[in-house]
Amino acid sequence: MLNLIALMLLAGAATTASAVESGQSQTAVEKGRYLFQAANCYACHTDVDSDGTPLAGGRALDSDFGIFYSPNITPDKDTGIGDWSDEDFIRALTQGVAPDGRHYYPSFPYLSYQSMNREDILAIKAYLFSQNAVNQPKKSHQLAWYLSQFTLRIWKLLNDLVATQVEYDGSRGSYLVDVLGHCNECHTPRNVVGMLKMQNKFQGNEDLSAPNISASKDGIGDWRKQELADLFRYGELPDGDYVADHMGEVVDNSTSKWADDDLDAVIEYLLAK
Repeated sequence: MLNLIALMLLAGAATTASAVESGQSQTAVEKGRYLFQAANCYACHTDVDSDGTPLAGGRALDSDFGIFYSPNITPDKDTGIGDWSDEDFIRALTQGVAPDGRHYYPSFPYLSYQSMNREDILAIKAYLFSQNAVNQPKKSHQLAWYLSQFTLRIWKLLNDLVATQVEYDGSRGSYLVDVLGHCNECHTPRNVVGMLKMQNKFQGNEDLSAPNISASKDGIGDWRKQELADLFRYGELPDGDYVADHMGEVVDNSTSKWADDDLDAVIEYLLAK
């Protein structure tokens, strides 16, 4: 009888532990979904131009250096990230290094993600691993002849040595704008070798048709808070027109899904810059 009671207690404890773990996992997935949206991962990792499968990669990212193709980030073990460990995922996002040691080109915004905290990174991983696995091999980049892994390593070294890094001031607004939202990647100009010119933060990038979003008179300095809220919620500009193309995707997939507190934090941060 005592043995039976002991077994029942052990079974109950195991069930409770499993339920707690399941609840924690579900919480991580829900948090990860919000962060995934804030980082707008869907836009780059889904070939929307060809009605591609969500997160299976293949979207062409055109640049002065050639065409980059986004990878599959579904939990497929052969062609996606299904066999990645937590440390693999963290290293990829914060250092731009794949599990096999290959370096990612800065078309992947790891330079912005360097300040993302570990808990948030793993929540995003939990969300991605809750999605359907899709077997879709990565397309090969079509790049200039001189862009090899060797030159990429040199670029990363020089960028660490001479370039001003993406700023994160510790505020929620900065975290959403500079880190998760990686807004500098489009709205801050780059030099001839593709390094961000952070001394000209948010002053626009003509190559990407990305406007000045600094708080100066040449940017959004004259915008009212409600005008910024309408932009992020609905894509509406102060003149009544609406954003389209890439910024339209940002609104649809990301900024329109921000919590009210986060929207307020972003507006406060941008108007202070």
